[in-house]
Amino acid sequence: MNLDKRLLLYLSDFKTLILSVLGLNGLIGLAIVFQVDKLSSMSADIFLQHKSLFQIRFDLILFLSAVLVRYAGQWGAHALSYTLSAAIKRRVRGQILTQLVRLGPAFTRRQQTGAVKTTLLEGVEKLDGYFGEYLPQMVNAAVIPLLILMFMFPVDWLSAFILLATAPLIPFFMILIGDRADTQTRRQWHVLNRLNSFFIETLQGLTTLKILGRSREHAVKIFQVTEEFRSTTMKVLRIAFLSALTLEWLSTLSTAVIAVEIGLRLLYGKLAFEQTLFILLLAPEFYQPLRQLGPQFHSGIEGVSAAKGIFTLLDEQPQITFGTGIQKTSQPTIRFEHVNFTYPGSQSPALTDISFCIQPTDKIALVGPSGAGKTTLVSLLLRFIEPQQGAIFIDHTPLQELSLQQWQRLLTWAPQIPYLFFGSIMDNIRLADQHAPLERVRVAAQHAMLVDFIATLPHGYDTIIGDRGVRLSGGQAQRLALARAFLKDAPLIILDEPNSALDAETDKAIQTAIGNLMQHKTVVTIAHRLWTVEQYQRVIFLEQGEIVGDASHQELINGNRRYASFVDSAEFMQ
Repeated sequence: MNLDKRLLLYLSDFKTLILSVLGLNGLIGLAIVFQVDKLSSMSADIFLQHKSLFQIRFDLILFLSAVLVRYAGQWGAHALSYTLSAAIKRRVRGQILTQLVRLGPAFTRRQQTGAVKTTLLEGVEKLDGYFGEYLPQMVNAAVIPLLILMFMFPVDWLSAFILLATAPLIPFFMILIGDRADTQTRRQWHVLNRLNSFFIETLQGLTTLKILGRSREHAVKIFQVTEEFRSTTMKVLRIAFLSALTLEWLSTLSTAVIAVEIGLRLLYGKLAFEQTLFILLLAPEFYQPLRQLGPQFHSGIEGVSAAKGIFTLLDEQPQITFGTGIQKTSQPTIRFEHVNFTYPGSQSPALTDISFCIQPTDKIALVGPSGAGKTTLVSLLLRFIEPQQGAIFIDHTPLQELSLQQWQRLLTWAPQIPYLFFGSIMDNIRLADQHAPLERVRVAAQHAMLVDFIATLPHGYDTIIGDRGVRLSGGQAQRLALARAFLKDAPLIILDEPNSALDAETDKAIQTAIGNLMQHKTVVTIAHRLWTVEQYQRVIFLEQGEIVGDASHQELINGNRRYASFVDSAEFMQ
């Protein structure tokens, strides 16, 4: 019956809401019985006793009161159910976002953006149908028919027995149909993931597709996936309509059996008119919650299918451990000791037996051909990934024993292609410190050589830069990322130098900003230019995941043929 144990665990923190929903459903059941009882007695009084409306006015008031209580109870139960659902959705979204932060870039780089987006948005929204519709209707279908049977058995045990015997047929057929619906719903969810991923990738790569003349071909593929999703959705709806028809047929047939049975007994004087009307009116009310459970049953299936994707994400284990230690010195010594790392699914190691030391205020350039292990080494420092062998020590403490949040406060990272969020220049700089006053933001922008550009904008620091900073040039985006680094003012700076050609003026502005940023700091840079390497006191040269040189640039040029050959190669920018 789609009662997923892990989903039900979320209910344990909302006992008051659950008890309130149960109480309201009990009140609704009592109001239904009272309403039918008063209606049958008033009908007997009017048609058999020939009483006037004035004579039955008190019963009429009680009847109308019961109707009011019934519908007020239904409204209250509905509102509480959606309050419960909204609270659980907030919790699940928080858990997903926390988990994505814990898993870090090492996980998100392996995932399709569309699939993660589907889980976070559509997947969580599907839980609304499970907690806000399906489970409340399950409670409704359990409480109200039981209350009706309790009052019907003393009136007519035979009719009550027929209700009791036919009621299980409805959930039985729901389960039979549900197995097939579950398979189709899972397929629908899988196709939706593909569609979202495909559509987002198309939007992100639209410029490339247009340039290569492949946009029409890609549009055809989107249409094909969309058509597959439409076909799968129609199959799910077909099953839903079939199940609704089956449940309606069963409940109608069961009500007809009751009507024929009590009609014959009334005809032969075995049952009084008032009792007959009471049973006849109460029988449809008995089946009504069970019939309404049918449409919600499919909401339950969709919720469980979405939950499987959510729990798969929540069960993913991060590739790093989370320590609690505190780093006491602001500029520590960093030591790599025999560090090895191999990416999942790869046959060759990304880093092999890496050992070196970074002293406070050292300026180190990481140099090497593509795939040499520079980015992997930086990812280890950033704690996106963790050594599989060996260790990294911060002073005398293993890095994995330190608090991740405390360690990340000690460093700043300016990547080759900085990620800029949709919002203003102010918002993007303040990512480094959300509570920084305007004056500090201006000083950071000044150090990053960004002030003159901001002054030309109509709204200054409040100018919206678009999705991923689409309204900025490459150099402006780089300087904005450097402004973040200035605002954070961390003692350890990790840079990935742009390897794309920039105009002379932009290049000079960025190099001046980087020079300002490096003062009195420990700096590790992935270098792609000869000019940059010449400015650093120490160069670590990597090839095929191994350190094959560790000295100054001039010493390596004079004493390391492999380094000298690489510097002269086309891969290294002069």
